[in-house]
Amino acid sequence: MHNFIGVGVWIVIGIIAALLVKAIVKRPEDDAPSGTLLLLVLSAFGAVIGGMLGVGIFHLREPIALSRGGIGGAVFLALLMASLYRWGIRGLT
Repeated sequence: MHNFIGVGVWIVIGIIAALLVKAIVKRPEDDAPSGTLLLLVLSAFGAVIGGMLGVGIFHLREPIALSRGGIGGAVFLALLMASLYRWGIRGLT
C-alpha cells in the first residue's frame, strides 16, 4: 500500500514541478490550455519514471517508493522533462 501512495506522491511532485517551470519560464506565445495539459502530463510521467529509477538505483534491496532516492529521482526527472518541453521543444516551433 505504501508504494501506491508513493507513486501518487511522485505524480503530485510532477504536477508541482510543471507548474513551477511554467511560472519561471514565461513564453508569450504559449497561452493554449492544451500546452499546459501536455506539460503537466509530461512532467508527471517524468516523475514516475524518475522515481522508479531512483528507487531502483539507490534502494535495490528494499524498494520503497517514499525513499530519498525515489523522491530525488522524481523531482530531478520531472524538472528535466518540464524544462526540456518549455525551453527546448517548444522553442523549435
